Amino acid sequence: MSHFIYILYSETTSKYYIGESYNLDERIKNHNQHFYQNSFSKIANDWKLLLSYECIDRHSALYLERFIKKMKSRLFIEKIISNPEILSDILSKRK
Repeated sequence: MSHFIYILYSETTSKYYIGESYNLDERIKNHNQHFYQNSFSKIANDWKLLLSYECIDRHSALYLERFIKKMKSRLFIEKIISNPEILSDILSKRK
């Protein structure tokens, strides 16, 4: 089953959120309705999908999610949004 890595943005908080899921519509709805009580995403209810990237499996999606979060860089996130092919490059260099 394919999985997606996704990047959400909240205008009210000016923050990004990175996650993975096999059902994007349901996941975004849940973020905006504060379904995930212990999640960072509970800080807002105006999350908009800026990027979704389909992966062949959950392992690839989790790898990309961790890679992006480990960078701790707003600039890196914005580069990925403007050029999603970066994610393909990251996966191709994975060991």
